[in-house]
Amino acid sequence: MPERSGPGFRRRVGPPSRRARVGLLTLGVLAVLFLLFVMFAGFWTDWLWFRSVHYSSVFTTQLWTKIGLFAVFGLLMAVIVGFNVWLAHRLRPPLSAMSVEQQSLDRYRSGLAPFKRWALLGVALVIGLVAGAAASGQWRTWLLWTNGTPFGTKDPQFGKDVSFYAFDLPFYEFLLGFAFSAVIVSLLTSVMVHYLYGGLRLQGPGRRASVGAQGHLAVLLGVFVLLKAVAYWLDRYALAVKTGSYKGVSGWTGLRYVDANAFLPAKTILFFVAVICAVLFFLTPVRRTWAPALIGLGLMVLSAVLIGGVYPAIVQQFQVKPNEQAKETPYIQKNIDATREAYGIADSQVVQYEPANATNADALKPDAQTISDIRLLDPNVVGPTFQQNEALRKYYAFPKSLDVDRYGDQDTVLGVRELDLNGIQRNWINDHFNYTHGYGVIAAKGNQVDANGNPVYTESALPTKGAFGDYQQRIYYGEKTSTYSIVGGGYQDIDYTAEDGTPVHFSYDGDSGVGLGNPLTRAAYAVKFAEPQILYSSAIRDGAKIIYDRTPKERVEKVAPWLSIDADPYPVVENGRVMWVLDGYTTSDGYPFSSKTTLGDVTKDSLTNQRGELLTAANQVNYIRNSVKATVDAYTGEVTLYQWDETDPVLKTWMKAFPGTVKAKADIPTELAPHLRYPQDMFKVQRDLLAEYHMTDAGGFFNGTDIWQVPTDPTTNSNEVQPPYYLTVRMPDAKEASFSLTTTFSPQGRDNLAAFMSVSADPGPDYGKIRIAKIPTGAGALGPKQVQAKFNSDPLVANQLTLLKTGTDSDIEYGNLLTLPVGGGLLNVEPVYLIGRSAKVPVLKKVLATYGNENAVVAVEDNLEKALAKVLGGAVTGAPATPTAPGTTPTAPTTPTAPTTPTAPTTPAPGGTVTPELQKAIADAVKANNDSQTAFKNGDWVAWGQAQKALNDALKAVEAAEQKAGITPAPTPTGTAPATPPATPPASSAPSSGP
Repeated sequence: MPERSGPGFRRRVGPPSRRARVGLLTLGVLAVLFLLFVMFAGFWTDWLWFRSVHYSSVFTTQLWTKIGLFAVFGLLMAVIVGFNVWLAHRLRPPLSAMSVEQQSLDRYRSGLAPFKRWALLGVALVIGLVAGAAASGQWRTWLLWTNGTPFGTKDPQFGKDVSFYAFDLPFYEFLLGFAFSAVIVSLLTSVMVHYLYGGLRLQGPGRRASVGAQGHLAVLLGVFVLLKAVAYWLDRYALAVKTGSYKGVSGWTGLRYVDANAFLPAKTILFFVAVICAVLFFLTPVRRTWAPALIGLGLMVLSAVLIGGVYPAIVQQFQVKPNEQAKETPYIQKNIDATREAYGIADSQVVQYEPANATNADALKPDAQTISDIRLLDPNVVGPTFQQNEALRKYYAFPKSLDVDRYGDQDTVLGVRELDLNGIQRNWINDHFNYTHGYGVIAAKGNQVDANGNPVYTESALPTKGAFGDYQQRIYYGEKTSTYSIVGGGYQDIDYTAEDGTPVHFSYDGDSGVGLGNPLTRAAYAVKFAEPQILYSSAIRDGAKIIYDRTPKERVEKVAPWLSIDADPYPVVENGRVMWVLDGYTTSDGYPFSSKTTLGDVTKDSLTNQRGELLTAANQVNYIRNSVKATVDAYTGEVTLYQWDETDPVLKTWMKAFPGTVKAKADIPTELAPHLRYPQDMFKVQRDLLAEYHMTDAGGFFNGTDIWQVPTDPTTNSNEVQPPYYLTVRMPDAKEASFSLTTTFSPQGRDNLAAFMSVSADPGPDYGKIRIAKIPTGAGALGPKQVQAKFNSDPLVANQLTLLKTGTDSDIEYGNLLTLPVGGGLLNVEPVYLIGRSAKVPVLKKVLATYGNENAVVAVEDNLEKALAKVLGGAVTGAPATPTAPGTTPTAPTTPTAPTTPTAPTTPAPGGTVTPELQKAIADAVKANNDSQTAFKNGDWVAWGQAQKALNDALKAVEAAEQKAGITPAPTPTGTAPATPPATPPASSAPSSGP
């Protein structure tokens, strides 16, 4: 037998064996089944999640809307394209005398002949699937159109309700785009079929197109041109929401003079030209010639160039430019009015405020609360301090940026002690079973620190104790909780570790999560999280549930996909629960004449990288409302949406589309309501617009003589703008101070202060009221950058800060630079923190302050009381350096500090004798000081004022007696006496609660 190997042997290659074919087929089927199960797992787990949070209607509404759009528009596209392909084949000419060109195509026709029907169905199906998938992505457009609610406001150009532009026009444009796509695809496929079957020829004598092909394609082109006519008509209305750049506004929206007087007539003329051209195409099958239609098409193109391009350019050059201000003023005014209305800044109130360079006790009376609530604790700096002092276990962590809230009358800095898996030994059981939650909320007074510069905690320890009382402290849902956990079913996870190192266990019993009792569900989650142990692990017991999507922002975004969610959720302890509060925004890009803004750009500031979130980064809008307040229970994960803006038509539209998902404003719990506040991202959007749109006069806007900018943050190394701050402040035109969100403005290209802006952040009659204190040009008010430069260049400040760092291996970090309108002037306060290079724990060591312009005094002191005493000339101080003159009106208090008893001389000083007269004067001073302390503690400001006057008189008597006795003057009281009572005695106000 011949050898089967060697250089002369060639192995015969044949078809695979039956066993190989069966194996390959099996592998292929298994692969397809796996892919189908992966798709099913995504769908199934989504449904289970929505059902677990009781928002299944959101899932089903989206699902059925997408399926409906996919089916209707996919089928419609398939039918239109399939019909045209079939018609092109039906109109094919006889091929009895084929040209050389057609003979070369005959083999393609022959190869396709047995599969013509399947080819037709396949082409129509593929095109229909693509079109259906694209249409399903328009579910928001469909729901807005079908549920649209009138705005009750008409645009100034066409007199149509704003809802037409916000809800109707986008859907009409979608339909028009779909129709264009259907005609273009039909035209292309029809040309291919006509060419393949001889209806169109590129070579040979005679007609290039058969009668049937000519008629078919002419009708399609006629439909295309007719759609173009519809597009011209809709373009007329689209001019009201057209975006460009004008007068430094990159998102300028609306008609200008050339649009109203050139483009608008041009679009109308082109509409009629396109209709006539379409008619000529429809007549082509009758006239058997392309000439009229092609001439009409040429005229339409020429008209588009001349009427739609050249004519507007001529109008702009020869009518607008010579007298631009007069021509554009009416349209600028429309833009100003619409923009201010669309962004909720139409009612912003501007007052002139010329800051003084000095103040007195009387001027400070109305600002007593502002001064007493100056926040020393910067929530964006002291996160590591909370971590060092209150994390207590290595598997807990606080966010870098803490939150600010109000409890009673106290500004409070809050941090949630959340789970940090980086502090444990990582394995699947620890990550998902043993360590599942954080524990407690830590709170500190915003306006106080202790003797060491650390926060004064009002809620601390583990479990936490303090002003919040008893509440559910376990944090299963939080900002840092990004992984899934499997809880319940009797499994005892680690609640926390006791002081002696003994773990305290807990079994989750909250109404949250998806049950894993079903093997199919476990398999679906094993696929979703790419973790096979979910399928077979014995740690998963009967009744166990899986919880995921645990950050408050992603939970609200998922149940309300039509909302934009503020980037900074904040915790509230109310009614025995920890609730995350989030602000939801409804937006639109279809408000006529309102300029557009990119949310991600205008909400970015120097803290964005630290907080790590942006509001809908690339979304361009020209209408926004804070329409929804949402809460997420930190224990159960329950999401609740409350209607906040009861007049917003966009919210009303979405509530009709998703009925029952948003509760009425009246359902907001009374315990929660005081903690709701004006949101930062909304404020950032509004302040960005108000930098230019504070100018309400079109003439001033045109000249651009008063454009502002948000100053960069001078306390950081970034070039990002200064963030807004929550402060208790009284604006110059307000009677009382209120918890507000504040910011400053500088003139464009300069560093001085142009304006101070605040919005009332506390729920109440003034909630959302924007007030702007405008600084006159030349007033010399310092902007944040100038204030920081003044601090940095002051020799005393430099010396003090150098001494702080010397020998301590520490760095200096500046806290929030706060600007406050106080006593008729502007007070700037900045805490200074000392941070060890190894421990990285900030400790408040100094307070910088200045009051007035560039010539004002700079204070660098150990506490706020001393700093204010220096810069305010003794008008406000916790420990006056010199006695207040008799009869002086008491001034406003700073943070209360208990006074100490003055020290009286007990032995004669050299050269003199302690006389009975001197002893009596000292005793009177001690008594007056004690009376002052008692009155201060009791809130009896009348008695306090009398005691202060008696103290001043007694100190003068001491001085006179010393001089008479010829001895060295006795020491004055060294304790800290309360300064002055607030304008309204606390005895008449309601007692505060909480920290």
